[in-house]
Amino acid sequence: MRRINQISTFVLLLTGTAVFAQQNTDQSKFRQMGTEFPTANTYRTASGAPGESYWQQKVDYDIKVELDDEKQRIMGKEVITYTNNSPHPLTYLWLQLDQNVVHPESDTYKTATNKLGERVSAGQLNGMLDNSFDGGHKIEYVKDITGKPLKYTIVKTMMRVDLPTALVPKTGKIQLQIGWSYNINDRQNPALGADSRGGYELFPEDGNYLYTITQWFPRLAVYDDYNGWQHKQFLGQGEFTLPFGNYTVAITVPSDHIIAATGALQNAKEVLTADQLKRFEEAKTATKTGRHCNAG
Repeated sequence: MRRINQISTFVLLLTGTAVFAQQNTDQSKFRQMGTEFPTANTYRTASGAPGESYWQQKVDYDIKVELDDEKQRIMGKEVITYTNNSPHPLTYLWLQLDQNVVHPESDTYKTATNKLGERVSAGQLNGMLDNSFDGGHKIEYVKDITGKPLKYTIVKTMMRVDLPTALVPKTGKIQLQIGWSYNINDRQNPALGADSRGGYELFPEDGNYLYTITQWFPRLAVYDDYNGWQHKQFLGQGEFTLPFGNYTVAITVPSDHIIAATGALQNAKEVLTADQLKRFEEAKTATKTGRHCNAG
């Protein structure tokens, strides 16, 4: 009995010490900002600005992607060239699989909150209860440029690729080949991933689909001097920064589709009508927009 009392007293003293320390921590909004920022070094100054040895990783993409308008599906393959400009050897890479936010096992569904109003439609109720839509990236392969398979591990919206040999600091470079596909979600149906930033919208009058495709390809996560790898889970309500690099993208869609995308169009004569091509050329030197310009 005496031993139990001694243990209880010891635990009580530890608890009291923790509470006392917490209460004496400066929580003021005007407290000195000494612990929030790292010590200045050659990579970053005390203000957070780049230092003399600052570096960023470089990632280039060569992507070929196709839209299946019959099954509302995306199919793609890419070659990723990753350049290690950091002073650290890297034995693995982290990639973002943002489309997994609509996977049935997504953390987004598990952490989402909702409320019932006075009136709830059947569709809204179904959206709260049903997360069975077969969404998310389906990775077909991950291999090096010679075709040799690479070991990879998918952790919900993140994928780690283990490298056969470490990327050496400053000059290390590797090329990855990745094949993937995913089912596009219906943005109007809460049960089919309507919270996703991308998706399709059906116009039943003429049977056409409008697609807004976002976060659609496996892409490298950031590795920097401040956090190392950024491998937090994507929950759909925020964006993560990405490494800089060059993109070469070939998009294949049915002939009656019109694509709006960023970038520099490389084959305008092959994909635009004569009238579209004329307006496209006029737009390059246009100074006005809308109906006041022939290129509008």
